[in-house]
Amino acid sequence: MEHRAPPQKSLRFGIGLRREHFDDIADRLDEVDFLEFLPENFLRFGGRPSRVLREVAARVDVTSHGVSLSLGGPDPLNKTYLTELRTLLDELDTPWFSDHLSYSSAFGVEYHDLLPLPFTAEAVDHVVSRIQFAQDFIGRPLLVENPSYYMSYPDSELTEAEFVNEVVSRADCNLLLDVNNVYVNAQNHGYDARAFIAAMPADRVLQYHMAGHIQGDGFLVDTHSMPVRDEVMDLYRYTLETVGPAWTLLEWDHAIPSLDGMIAELSRIRETAASAHLAPGTLEVAA
Repeated sequence: MEHRAPPQKSLRFGIGLRREHFDDIADRLDEVDFLEFLPENFLRFGGRPSRVLREVAARVDVTSHGVSLSLGGPDPLNKTYLTELRTLLDELDTPWFSDHLSYSSAFGVEYHDLLPLPFTAEAVDHVVSRIQFAQDFIGRPLLVENPSYYMSYPDSELTEAEFVNEVVSRADCNLLLDVNNVYVNAQNHGYDARAFIAAMPADRVLQYHMAGHIQGDGFLVDTHSMPVRDEVMDLYRYTLETVGPAWTLLEWDHAIPSLDGMIAELSRIRETAASAHLAPGTLEVAA
């Protein structure tokens, strides 16, 4: 199947569409540039979730971010899921779909977690073919996200940055760069977060994720349960200056605040972006 080219890169700001905000979101759409929804929360659901999703999609741009495609898993990709997903994405006219460069199921078991891949040539081969298939199937750009991870495989042959670059280049896909995940991984695994950002393929980055993390017992935990930490804001500023503008999504999946709290935190992200020294050019910046 053919898939359309992504829109011009631009700097826009959005939040996730969550049930906790169904009562208020329609009245606050002028305060966000886009909304992102998890298809797993809406596929096969009628009633209010379906109605709210379609109401907001008629008034503001929406993107879709999945958690169950399991691009790195050993089982065949779920064609039923992909078919239903394509139908929904077409109806809502989403510019792209994103999921994680990891796996979430194996041998028929759903883990309900995002598990890391070894950074090997064999893993690159495996995931590239699956990304290509999924991207063609859904008929639009597929963005893969760099996940957070808490273990390293001893047989890894590549660095994380090399692995991401190889996959994106060979699969001819795009990248959702999660800035908080970069910070968390860099701290936990002892590498330079800015060097990782600088190594990313700038022309392939169409979206950023920003989120909060907590301090665990000797390591950081990516929880999406609190405001974005100042050090991640600083890394985001550097990312804009190095990689360039992209749609920026505030992720908040646990202990979700009121819509007022979400929009206030999104304003912090906007302010950080406004302080970045962006290179002059023709990239659109949303008002």
